[in-house]
Amino acid sequence: MKTLFLWAAPLISLSVIYFVELTPGSPQVTAAAAIALWMAIWWISEAVPLAVTALLPVILFPLFGIMTGKATTSHYCNSIVFLFVGGFLVALAMQRWGLHKRIALRILASFGGHPALLLLGFMLATAFLSMWISNTATAMLMVPIVLAVILNLESQFGEDKVHRYSIGLLLSIAYSASIGGIATLIGTPPNLSFSRIFAISFPDIPGISFANWFFFAIPLTVILLLIAWGLLVLLFSPKKNNLQLDREYFIQTYRQLGPASSEEKTIFVVFSMMALLWVFRSDISAGSFIIPGWSNLLPYPKFIDDGTIAIAMAALLFLFPSKNKKGERLLDNHVFSELPWHIILLFGGGFALASGFIESGLSSYLAQQLTHLKDTPLVTMIATITLLVTFLTELTSNTATTEMLLPVLAALSVATDVNPLFLMIPATLSASLAFMLPVATPPNAIIFGTNKVRVIEMAKTGILLNLAGAIIVTLGVYFWAGLALGANP
Repeated sequence: MKTLFLWAAPLISLSVIYFVELTPGSPQVTAAAAIALWMAIWWISEAVPLAVTALLPVILFPLFGIMTGKATTSHYCNSIVFLFVGGFLVALAMQRWGLHKRIALRILASFGGHPALLLLGFMLATAFLSMWISNTATAMLMVPIVLAVILNLESQFGEDKVHRYSIGLLLSIAYSASIGGIATLIGTPPNLSFSRIFAISFPDIPGISFANWFFFAIPLTVILLLIAWGLLVLLFSPKKNNLQLDREYFIQTYRQLGPASSEEKTIFVVFSMMALLWVFRSDISAGSFIIPGWSNLLPYPKFIDDGTIAIAMAALLFLFPSKNKKGERLLDNHVFSELPWHIILLFGGGFALASGFIESGLSSYLAQQLTHLKDTPLVTMIATITLLVTFLTELTSNTATTEMLLPVLAALSVATDVNPLFLMIPATLSASLAFMLPVATPPNAIIFGTNKVRVIEMAKTGILLNLAGAIIVTLGVYFWAGLALGANP
């Protein structure tokens, strides 16, 4: 099958390029769509290593006049990439000195006793964190902890018995990070894009406050989180006879670790500082109440982002010496060989593809197709927008997608005499609910970077959650938005 997909993808792509014309006089639109199709087939089938697929834009975009080689390659190294690198370096330090075991055993001692409860514990913690800090940062914080739990379970029960359950634990981090982010206006970039574009497009309409958004979005978040938990329990949680989590065992194992070493304490302080700096970097607005961000104290606050913080905290670990191993530091240059460079390339490929959508005009073409919805019932319009954005963001940046679509939907709402909230909010929420591919969201890519989850496993679970998300968002906006936001269609 891999051989079939290996050759079918380029043949289909080239056939589309040479025999299909999406926009007359603009061959780049068709070429971008064909290249996206090629990459999607290879990513899903894993016909070649994912990093190789991620490099296709470097070859094909200049060849078909979509973007220059210089512009394309610039997308393979940006702030999100450095956020990933910095966060992973801190995670590797935790693993090197055993801090991950201590944290993992504490969690197991609290939620141990039933695999489904442990899964729920991880999902609740991840979703709560992602309401306040970026989904990417949340996933980076949780990954070393969940990996430590998996290692402990493997040592107790064996890798074969734990394999399926470990996939469920890792997917729970990626999915709950994305779901939790939709609950607040600051939880994920598409929400901020909506707030800004809505204010620009409709200056005479009162904007959506933090409190209003939270009141509207938190029920949807809870429902989606419970659906995701139920799905993961159904697909990945072992039967009672196969894997019994003895809480007392984890308590005793934790006690055997003894007191924390100085290295563990230092890394925990750095880990905590990184989390706090992420949370309080920018202003946190709750209606009229605002908590000022610490970056406002700096001369150039807008120059600081989450990637800056991640690298700064990781750099500290190369400075602090070890007290128990003389002549060593908490991290050294050997750690760079342990970084998952293939995931870094995967990030870059996703960013380059998203930029290619915009530069080629394919984004505008897709947006224009939505104008055909103006004569359809409102619930159909909402459902169509939700499904389109959900599956479009499997291949493109969720932020880029919302930035491109929201102005079009604002214009569509005026043309159809529909309250813009009923068209713009579904697109905003759906942009964060892509669960099928590693490239779809940074949390998905981070989980894939553990090398414990295959694309096909993520896709099989993700498509079910994609469809569930589309249904919940459609019904939630249609029946709940009016009550929660005081808006009429």
